[in-house]
Amino acid sequence: MPVIKVECSAMDIDTKEKLIKSLTQTASSIMGIPEAAYVVLLNEMSKDNIGVGGEMLSKKQH
Repeated sequence: MPVIKVECSAMDIDTKEKLIKSLTQTASSIMGIPEAAYVVLLNEMSKDNIGVGGEMLSKKQH
């Protein structure tokens, strides 16, 4: 059972659905493992808990 983990900021439900579907299809195609075997885990974090270039992501995007 392959597991795909994604660490990211919060997303809306439609974006999550598209991401899970796309990751599963792409990995299945490349690895030759049936889509039904994949588990995708999304770990959403607050933008206050993500730092990029020494700054909180929440402040960089304003």
